[in-house]
Amino acid sequence: MPDGFTEDERAAIRERLLAAGRERFARYGRSKTTVSELTDEAGIADGTFYRFFDSKLDLYAAVLEREGEEILPDLLAPLEEEDDPETALAAFMRRVCGEIETNPLVERLLTDREELDRLRDHYGPEGVAAEREQSLAYFLPYVEAWYEAEAVHGPDPETVASAVRAVTFVTLHRRDIGEELYEPTRDLLIDAVARGLTTTAN
Repeated sequence: MPDGFTEDERAAIRERLLAAGRERFARYGRSKTTVSELTDEAGIADGTFYRFFDSKLDLYAAVLEREGEEILPDLLAPLEEEDDPETALAAFMRRVCGEIETNPLVERLLTDREELDRLRDHYGPEGVAAEREQSLAYFLPYVEAWYEAEAVHGPDPETVASAVRAVTFVTLHRRDIGEELYEPTRDLLIDAVARGLTTTAN
């Protein structure tokens, strides 16, 4: 290999960098994590880092992509397991909210405006649009099936899916709502939207 590593060694180093990035980005954020801290945990020299990632931002994007792949099956499980659309929609929204509330990596990303802006610059307008479409694409087929069966209603399946996704953003306003009112407010909103999207259809 040109860099002196075998394919197995490269794969192992990449995994160690992803693991180190996941742990430190979740705890401290990307801006407060140094390349040296990442390479120390991965057991490589600082210069070696750039043979695997162009920057910390590239590693951050890779960590987020890996995280999304790992949590997606659990988030989609209610849509596979529940026959009733109202129950499925409510359970899905609760799982997404729960992930944001308990996963420090996801929570930090969504509440750190500067980090979001840097990622948007990293991906560019087309990349951001593609990422948004992809985040809906996992959920959209279920909505389309319900829509075709007239089990949910709305202007079109894409708008319904977008509305469901928007409900989960209530997690970003926890402090605004207040700790005592947050959970009952979240649950009432989820139940109201799930019921509202399905009651008229049925």
